[in-house]
Amino acid sequence: MPLVIQGAVLVEQSPQPGALLAKANYPDRKRNRSLIPVLVVDDSEPFRQFVCSTLGERPDLQVIGEASDGLEAVRKAAELEPALIVLDIGLPNLNGLEVARRIRKLSPKSTILFLSQEACFDVVQEALTLGAMGYVAKAHAGSELLVAVEAVLRNERFVSSSLKDGEGQR
Repeated sequence: MPLVIQGAVLVEQSPQPGALLAKANYPDRKRNRSLIPVLVVDDSEPFRQFVCSTLGERPDLQVIGEASDGLEAVRKAAELEPALIVLDIGLPNLNGLEVARRIRKLSPKSTILFLSQEACFDVVQEALTLGAMGYVAKAHAGSELLVAVEAVLRNERFVSSSLKDGEGQR
């Protein structure tokens, strides 16, 4: 079924509705079981801090880990099994698309939301084909990150408004 764009949200239900919310109930006693665990992956520490701060505005999210390169992201995703992974594409050691491929095998229940400056249509399409539920342009993270998180938590796909109308395509 083709994806249908409504504003910035691509409406396509996940094959497992509610899977993301169910993932929040981890047996790990170090985590608050009512919170959705999140892994943030970006090679820029200031940008990771911005993302963590923005996600902190939602009381139902808990950042349980951060990674600054692709290999570290794969390791932490396998170890922590976060419900949501906010993932950049331009990473050292292993790019975000390859990270997503590996995470799909190691932590298949994790939902991936790309947050990248890469705006090429083919890259965005590949990210979604790999199973990502969303793709946010870094330039619009301030206004769209929480909107995207809300969409993927409802098991809907999200693509930044600048990418859906061809503005960011090269």
